[in-house]
Amino acid sequence: MLTLIVPGLIWTRQALADLTYDLPLPAFATLLGRGRLRHLPPGDTASVLAAATGLVAPLPAAALRLLALREHAGDAEWLCLDPVRLRFDQRSLIVDDPRQLQLSEAEAAELAVALAPTLAALGELEVISPGAWNLRLRAPAPAFQDLAQAAGRSASPLPSHPDYAPWRHALNEAQIILHAHPVNQARQAAGQPPVNSLWPWGGGRLPQGTGSPHRRLWSNDPVAHGIARLLQIEAAALPSGFAGRNVAATLAVIDALEQPARRGDALAWCEQLPRFEADWLVPARDALQAGRLDALRLLAPGELGSAELHVRRRDLWKFWRKPGALTGLAPS
Repeated sequence: MLTLIVPGLIWTRQALADLTYDLPLPAFATLLGRGRLRHLPPGDTASVLAAATGLVAPLPAAALRLLALREHAGDAEWLCLDPVRLRFDQRSLIVDDPRQLQLSEAEAAELAVALAPTLAALGELEVISPGAWNLRLRAPAPAFQDLAQAAGRSASPLPSHPDYAPWRHALNEAQIILHAHPVNQARQAAGQPPVNSLWPWGGGRLPQGTGSPHRRLWSNDPVAHGIARLLQIEAAALPSGFAGRNVAATLAVIDALEQPARRGDALAWCEQLPRFEADWLVPARDALQAGRLDALRLLAPGELGSAELHVRRRDLWKFWRKPGALTGLAPS
């Protein structure tokens, strides 16, 4: 079986009708019409990935990506504390997609050295990669919004609960340091976005691996690679498409639609959807027909509702079933 986790597929029914009415998606329509579609409660990529791999949500992203990129996280409590850019858009403060920063290793190291004393009461700052910073916590932290959920949207203030008070103070101090830091001044002079804040999320200890129904995991997310290492299964970067590969018990996280959907960028979303059809669904349909694939499972997490499409090889012989419309993915 090939399992695809595809966030960003689900919009409202009317939006899906408007966005896809003139898009040629014959493979998707065939799979929707002949497979079994189930509607599920709202969910996000992390919770669906956790369920698919036998882990418990919320995922301790900091510990998992440390396992993937550096070393075993041990028994410590870790928290992601990633560099971000917050920008004003009309009356809102928007969290830019952190991938747009493209920090160098030298820039990340200089910024982290300047920020470490301000954060020392909360934990020890460690640069895992230029865009992924971890804090080894001195005490458990409260819950924070995942950066993936916040990116492209208005930043919400931290809750007023006393547990968040030291975090508000530390983050405010960090913003002051970042504003005047020479790295940011140089970046702005070069026309690059500055790092003007830090985003805490994904805290917790590394869980115990309990085995997985999958043999391999394809993703560009280091958290997913940490899961694969934890479960002792093969991990690799997401390939450009299915292309007839051996996919026995493979799980793939395809996130190209996620940020366009989150930003409400209909044009970018409509550009990506036919690529997903051509690169993944057409070859998957063909592999089902040829017997190289026994089943395809598509999981589409969404804030309005989620969906699961399961297509077995014999389902494609049900010629009497009409092609399905993508509007069927939307919650009723």
